[in-house]
Amino acid sequence: MRAAYASATKPDEPLAALTVGDQPEPAPPAGWVTVDVRASTLNHHELWSLRGVGLPADRLPMILGCDASGVDPDGNEVVLHSVVEDPSDPRGFSLLSERHPGTLAERVAVPAANLVPKPAGISFLDAACLPTAWLTAWHMLTTRGRVADADAVLVQGAGGGVASAAVILAAALGKRVYATSRDATKRDRIATLGATALEPGARLPERVGVVIESVGAPTFEHSLKCSAPGARIVVCGATGGPFPKIDLRRVFMMQLEILGSTMGTAAELASLMDFLVEQNVRPVIDSTYGFTAVGEAFARLNSGEVFGKVAIDHLH
Repeated sequence: MRAAYASATKPDEPLAALTVGDQPEPAPPAGWVTVDVRASTLNHHELWSLRGVGLPADRLPMILGCDASGVDPDGNEVVLHSVVEDPSDPRGFSLLSERHPGTLAERVAVPAANLVPKPAGISFLDAACLPTAWLTAWHMLTTRGRVADADAVLVQGAGGGVASAAVILAAALGKRVYATSRDATKRDRIATLGATALEPGARLPERVGVVIESVGAPTFEHSLKCSAPGARIVVCGATGGPFPKIDLRRVFMMQLEILGSTMGTAAELASLMDFLVEQNVRPVIDSTYGFTAVGEAFARLNSGEVFGKVAIDHLH
């Protein structure tokens, strides 16, 4: 079957490690099922894998991809929850494409429990945007950030998949949303999603109860300063650097919570889709490519110009 996979790892030239070609059909163990993939989306996780982060040489070649929607062996339309229980991993889990072949293929095998019914009102392409970036944003806001107890939310570095999802979801939840971006064009687009768009480091008109933080070192001091007493700063990434300076006096005097967050549960993925249908909200898709142009899709993701998700239509 055709697939997009890491045939090598190249820390300084990740796209050179990407190969599109034939790979073996899935051979699912007991309790797993094979899904015909209809759509998938890309994450920066794929670029990190191509650089060799979390993907050692002894696991190559590895089919990439965490996100997908498709059809199960019984003809049901499903969305894949990409978190696989893994006692050998320090996290207690791994993601598809780390130890098990990923979703950028004609077919993928997953545990049967990882199949979440796709609502009829959500397209395959929209559904494929949800399992990583949107589920992460939903988990950060609702479970880790306890956004129900907050009136306002700050999203740092809006434009990427998680950050743009957090803006849309927080606005749909009825919160006042502030979002930062260095890019003026992205700030204009953020404003259309329901947020007050600001330059990084700008003074907010109020302190917020929840901060969605995926940038790290360049924005973390600002996140602390913008936090109301008892606020939750929820961290899912560190694209700008993992070692921020933290004034611990502000943390304890303001009784702030700094919370790590990764992915979410299959039940949360189901509740996210129900919420999107109820609110008539859909993901922002930056661009869509046929599977025959998956290399171009990776180049788009790697450009740094993406706003929303880069999607792959597997039927073209």
